[in-house]
Amino acid sequence: MRANFPVRLGPAEESLIAQLKAAGATQAAERITVAGLPTRRVESYHYTDLKTLLRSIPPLATAANEASAPALRIPGAYTLMIANGVIQNASTAPAGVIVGKADGGVLTTRDDVMVHVNNALANSALTLTLENTVDPVIQVERRVEGEAAHVADALKIFVADNATTTIIETFSGSDAAHVGNHATYLALGKNAVVTHITVDLSARAATHFATNEYHLADGAKLRTLVIHLGAGLSRTNVFPTMGGADAHADITGLNLVSDGQHADITMETHHAVPHTSSQPLFKSISRGRSKAIVQGKLVVARDAQKTDAKFMHQGLMLSDEAEILSKPELEIYADDVVCGHGSTCGKLDEDSLFYLLSRGIPKAEAETMLVRGFIAELLDPVEDSELNEALQGIVDGWLLGGK
Repeated sequence: MRANFPVRLGPAEESLIAQLKAAGATQAAERITVAGLPTRRVESYHYTDLKTLLRSIPPLATAANEASAPALRIPGAYTLMIANGVIQNASTAPAGVIVGKADGGVLTTRDDVMVHVNNALANSALTLTLENTVDPVIQVERRVEGEAAHVADALKIFVADNATTTIIETFSGSDAAHVGNHATYLALGKNAVVTHITVDLSARAATHFATNEYHLADGAKLRTLVIHLGAGLSRTNVFPTMGGADAHADITGLNLVSDGQHADITMETHHAVPHTSSQPLFKSISRGRSKAIVQGKLVVARDAQKTDAKFMHQGLMLSDEAEILSKPELEIYADDVVCGHGSTCGKLDEDSLFYLLSRGIPKAEAETMLVRGFIAELLDPVEDSELNEALQGIVDGWLLGGK
């Protein structure tokens, strides 16, 4: 009979266990004590071995003395801020927007260590209830200020039936080795139309974890966009549930990684009822010695007949040392569905590059033009002009060699 040997815990695990015990989260602490952080043996973390990558956890954050301005300014947006896990005083909300607070975490319990830690350590959640269509973009800035700190915060959003809105979350902070663990729960009412964008603008020394959970009612339409380009180590979990007939989601994401960065977008979409659809599309661009990962699973329940779901990941490597990893999966229990997945990866098209060079365009500019064209499919559907321009500026900054 094989003996069960205890897991050897590293400094990050020891710190997490101590923080969880101090918060009274004994079950979450016991989970890490027994199993440790996920390694390559955990399928959903196969390419992001946290036991190896997460070397330390800083102390839990204290209240920020003064929060800085948002890292991304969007003219006309209604802006809210969570600094070091604490909800800041909000200005007067637009008509139809109710801002509040709730105790504890917001995510559905599932077998994911970051979900368990966030639910255990997030003391309060910012809540937004949208009673009708909201014209201005809603921006939630989530910052970690001061010296290196560990922050768990939460956001819960309800969008009423027939309402339309655009929400962007930006993640940023001081130039320190922070660890951020951010949770967002977004429920869409019947025939609601929502665009939800998250952008990691953290410092390179930081570690960024986020979990976005979505629940769609009948006829709801969702467009998401995850952009990674800031933290040295980042992972965003995307968990949509198509819970109402005729619900549809365009689930998109973009990894922009440079030398030394590791970015992971992991999606698991559940089609729970008949007549739903989703179109996940992810792109990764890697340069220098960096790693970009996209894992995507489509799960179709036994009763979810007439599901139409197609997953695609496209990678673009700008250096010989770049690494892009992709793992598409289908888990289908119904028999009357149209589902598929695909993945491609390569370098800039040499014929297209030659054409631009032959027209007298300098090589660096020609390469930038081709990369912009590669990304355009993700940014063009963002209809708000000010927001679209801000996102284009972020991408251009990365292309020019910054973050």
